[in-house]
Amino acid sequence: MINRINSSIKIITLGGIGEIGKNMYLVEVDKDIYIIDAGLMFPEDEMLGIDIVIPDISYLTENKERVKAVFLTHGHEDHIGALSYLLRQLDVPVYGTKLTLALAAAKLKEQEYYGKINFIEVTSDTIVQMDSVEVSFFRTNHSIPDSVGVCVHTSEGSIVYTGDFKFDQAATKLYKPEIGKMAALGEKGVLCLLSDSTEAEKPGYTTSEAIVERELSTAFYNTRGRMIAACFASDINRIQHIFDAARDNGRKVAVVGKSLERIYHIALDLGYLEVSEELIIPVSEINNYEDREIVVLMTGSQGEPIEALQKMAKQTAKHVNIQPGDTVLIAASTLRGSELLISRTVDMLFRAGANVISGKRTIHVSSHGSQEELKFMINLMKPKYFIPVHGEYRMLKAHRRLALDCEVPDENIIIPDRGDVVEFKDGTFSISGKVPSGNVLIDGIGVGDVGNIVLRDRRLLSQDGILIVVVTLTRQDKRIAAGPEIISRGFVYVRESEKLMDESTKLVRDIVQKNISKDSFEWSSLKQDIRDGLNRYLFEKTKRRPMILPIIMEV
Repeated sequence: MINRINSSIKIITLGGIGEIGKNMYLVEVDKDIYIIDAGLMFPEDEMLGIDIVIPDISYLTENKERVKAVFLTHGHEDHIGALSYLLRQLDVPVYGTKLTLALAAAKLKEQEYYGKINFIEVTSDTIVQMDSVEVSFFRTNHSIPDSVGVCVHTSEGSIVYTGDFKFDQAATKLYKPEIGKMAALGEKGVLCLLSDSTEAEKPGYTTSEAIVERELSTAFYNTRGRMIAACFASDINRIQHIFDAARDNGRKVAVVGKSLERIYHIALDLGYLEVSEELIIPVSEINNYEDREIVVLMTGSQGEPIEALQKMAKQTAKHVNIQPGDTVLIAASTLRGSELLISRTVDMLFRAGANVISGKRTIHVSSHGSQEELKFMINLMKPKYFIPVHGEYRMLKAHRRLALDCEVPDENIIIPDRGDVVEFKDGTFSISGKVPSGNVLIDGIGVGDVGNIVLRDRRLLSQDGILIVVVTLTRQDKRIAAGPEIISRGFVYVRESEKLMDESTKLVRDIVQKNISKDSFEWSSLKQDIRDGLNRYLFEKTKRRPMILPIIMEV
């Protein structure tokens, strides 16, 4: 129960706007800041060498005394993957359901965070009383159990964040959404709804998991050789379907992939997977059974299976490789931008002698609601204001059109940019400012030490290679003592380009002689002249621009 009038209400999106992943939303009430989700995003193709991307949390670190709590909606990495980087900077309690906190704890360990942890377990019936607000939860239907939406109750009305959701009419007990509780929130008054926009462009309803379950069982029944089932490590609903299909068709299951094994054991121990012990075998024992008795359930690095399938096709995987007669079932959605990679992988699997079941809508379905489900959520909540989140910009715009169909006034629909401050003032929400936001790039153990300049250099190196020019000058009379020597990496094969390298060496020698013949010269000017002269010559001869790194030494 809210015991006071809230004088200030703000909503700030640090991630999840105009992008898929990196979800982090702030609700700021009377100077107190509440964080909802702390997710990561996997790097774009041009982010060479980057492992993961997390939100810029500088606004939170600058106001750390005002941050009161973190609330997690579910255990997928785009919602919990940045938690360790957040907790290294902030000492705050983290609220989440049992499975979500268990997966978050495993992620903290994986990311080598060993600091203070204050996890507080909640259920969908928990009410958290904070200084300025009350926070409640409602269960949602997603591909992972224990998923919830978060409701921040203020004196002006409730601010509701749906988390990831869909409405599957055939959902089993673990996945049933609390529609009645959502409707009750709408009746009490939702000031602002932040809703999942992932499938806002997709008409109709998302296909039921019950259909997937039947299709998987049929695919297993029709397969005579080994079944290689590939899925996302965190798709616990799909993993359950695969175990059920294996059981119904008399097959044993070997689990392959560190992330899959970790999540599988956590879900099994907590009772979110129902798997009999006799169904599981170590991967080392699969050769003790007939091919028709085996299922290999696998995924790869970062919980996605495609690269691991490529290794299996090339016979370089650690545990299991493709053999003629195998059937590979890819029960995972196509990640944005990976269509060509998946097509190439399927081709490699066929070349290795496997049959491939991929791309069927009934083998893998989205874990996000389509247009009719998104409209149903809006009609349940009856929000005064609406902010579409969790999607690229075209998805947010599509979700806006759905809100208009549900009679949310146009002026009450806000699509902020990342970092925008949406403030409730004088009875209305509007954008009133901006806080620091953007991408923090994680490369190995480095956090934020790789920026646009480093990425540009990596891109240049990947495209045209590098030339290292080494010249040694005498300290006293400034004459060439050794070199120039030109070392090529990723530019040309030296033995086949001897004339080009000889001419380049002569050009560098002439540039050095011209500079050292002056009464005085600057080292920086000499290096720049080498870069400019060599760059012009090489582009004229090869139409390529390698990175040129002059190294001048004195003896």
